[in-house]
Amino acid sequence: MRACLRLSSGKDRSKLVPALRAIYSAPTEQAAERALDELAASELGERYPAVVRTWRVAWSEFTPYLAFPPAIRTVVYSTNMVESINSRLRKATRNRGHFPSEQAALKMLYLAVREQTTPRARDINHVAAHWKEALNQFSLFFEDRLSIR
Repeated sequence: MRACLRLSSGKDRSKLVPALRAIYSAPTEQAAERALDELAASELGERYPAVVRTWRVAWSEFTPYLAFPPAIRTVVYSTNMVESINSRLRKATRNRGHFPSEQAALKMLYLAVREQTTPRARDINHVAAHWKEALNQFSLFFEDRLSIR
């Protein structure tokens, strides 16, 4: 998205974003390809052929993303959530200085993630948006790699 929006004019972004959203939120690869073809044939596609080319060049990296359920796509797509979790993990380890063992560091990271997903009542906005729904989908989609206790 960022690469595509850098290639477009600011005045056309309000028209371009819904066209791009139709591609990355498509339920199947065929639907995404149809949306990309529609964008390429539209006035915006003719005005910004580099945007269409960016999608076509990265198509093989993009299509595995479409295999995931919508809840997982939201987590994967939204870098804000990933950046937020990484920031909180860095903060948890930075404030402690050093750890006597690797196990102690892993326990601290576990507690930081647990704090992120189960906020206190006074801090309800602290939890990552849509994380519970995504965790449910992760447990179904990756049941052999994720155990929830």
